[in-house]
Amino acid sequence: MPEYEFVDVYVPRGVTRGETTRLLTEHAEYGHWELYRLTLLRDGSRKVRLRRRIIRQVRATW
Repeated sequence: MPEYEFVDVYVPRGVTRGETTRLLTEHAEYGHWELYRLTLLRDGSRKVRLRRRIIRQVRATW
């Protein structure tokens, strides 16, 4: 079962959809994050949860 780490990003209501897309694209490209959940709140703001896989290296014993 893969392990993931999560980060929550809050986008205020004044931010346009295009700016939000650009912000999330930058997180995806440079931080290797993927979109896990996006919640549109009643006031127009967005709560975004991003995740990325934790890769653990296994030490070889010789």
